[in-house]
Amino acid sequence: MSKPDKSAAPVIFVVDDDDGMRRALDTLLSTVGYKTAVYSRPTEFLAKFKADAPGCLVPDIRMPDMSGLEVQQQLNRMGSMMPVIFITGHGDVPMAMQAMKDGAFEFIQKPFRDQDLLDRINHALKQDADNRSTVARRAEVQHRLETLTPRERQVMDMVVDGVANKVIAIDLNLSERTPWRFIAPK
Repeated sequence: MSKPDKSAAPVIFVVDDDDGMRRALDTLLSTVGYKTAVYSRPTEFLAKFKADAPGCLVPDIRMPDMSGLEVQQQLNRMGSMMPVIFITGHGDVPMAMQAMKDGAFEFIQKPFRDQDLLDRINHALKQDADNRSTVARRAEVQHRLETLTPRERQVMDMVVDGVANKVIAIDLNLSERTPWRFIAPK
């Protein structure tokens, strides 16, 4: 996965084969200031989708060529963390359970109130931002770990295991202050 662009505005990806629903969602979301990308076919969306794109996906669950559940499964295989808010006029409990089991953020029945969808999108975007922040922090920690010398790594492993500074110093024939030298940011 490439490094995400922190300045990129999140995009609400709408995938629905119903022309009227697609236009209505695009209008609603654009009116409140969201950047949108709308698609009539899941294959069109997947062909243009980048796994590190910030935002959320709002697909219809039932579409002719590929279901929303299949789109979600494809995103999971791509390593996408993007929240998925399913909308459907023909959902059932097993379908909703499968969507949630596969990591769906929400499952909304049509007709729905505009504000309910907007609230869920706001929560999904916050979750997406939190997830991206966590991934960035982990990448930074991994980068720092990779810059440690073998000796610093040895000391760090002992510190992580809870070994006292004094014991580390004795075991490695170091000054007692040495074990903490590598922890401070450079």
